[in-house]
Amino acid sequence: MATQELAHAATETAGKFNAGEVIIEHVSNGQEIIHLPTILGIDFSVTKHVLMLWLVAATVALVVIFFVRRYLKQDRPIPTGFMNALELVVEFVRDTIVLPNVGKKWVLVWTPLILTFFVFIFSANFVGMLPIFDVVGLLDRALLHTPHDSLLNRVIHGGTTATGNFNVTAALATITFFAIIVAGSRAHGFVTHWKNMIPSGLPWPIYFLLVPIEIMGMFVRPFALTMRLAANMTAGHVAVLAVLFMIFMMADSTRSALVGFGMAAVALPLSVGISVLEAVVVVPVQAFVFTLLTAVFIGMAIHAHH
Repeated sequence: MATQELAHAATETAGKFNAGEVIIEHVSNGQEIIHLPTILGIDFSVTKHVLMLWLVAATVALVVIFFVRRYLKQDRPIPTGFMNALELVVEFVRDTIVLPNVGKKWVLVWTPLILTFFVFIFSANFVGMLPIFDVVGLLDRALLHTPHDSLLNRVIHGGTTATGNFNVTAALATITFFAIIVAGSRAHGFVTHWKNMIPSGLPWPIYFLLVPIEIMGMFVRPFALTMRLAANMTAGHVAVLAVLFMIFMMADSTRSALVGFGMAAVALPLSVGISVLEAVVVVPVQAFVFTLLTAVFIGMAIHAHH
């Protein structure tokens, strides 16, 4: 479905197809969908990443709330269908990710946060792989023919992965940053938490080296979470687009439609394979890695003596 966007861009460039420009347009957050005023230096306009963020958050919240409430209203709650899958996810996160890292005493305290991270990141990663906006774009160009500057056309360009935006992953990592401080403070007290960061009983000159390193480590952890998730999700889209671009680049350089069709026979199956690999492997793995590292960091603050 992504070839629809590429073909449109290739037509507009009239034989001067710019692969880099279209890739940047696809993965960047520059497409403004709804213009809103700037308040205190912050632009509140709705961009394509904001739209996808709202879409994923609203969908996950509504679906989970609906099924959980319907499940709890039963006289004898027995999970079936979607609730079976949801219960499996909850138990997996609780028993495999949270419990081994934070311990039995704190598992019920931190499971809701880690579970929220996992469900949201997995959903955002997966929804970003679905060609929702490409299908709408095809219908618009085939049937509706709305103006290029219409709201529908601006929304069509909204299809992307919300977790591919560094602002989104930075916000998630910031929550992890403060969760680490809260976890350590609840387990040991606020002052003791900060003392636990530095081993006691060492020669005092060593602390001039350890203190800056530990302070840097506080910020390196959320930074690593931010970069890893956003970079991996962006790289998947770039890889698929780069493979598809070979069709138009070869056709443009040789000025032969036959060469373009020949390249399409190679590029399309390869792009489908990359997409399947990303959907099956990258999407769940990145959600798992982010939540696992968050649980590890929280567990390190709780079990500082280890």
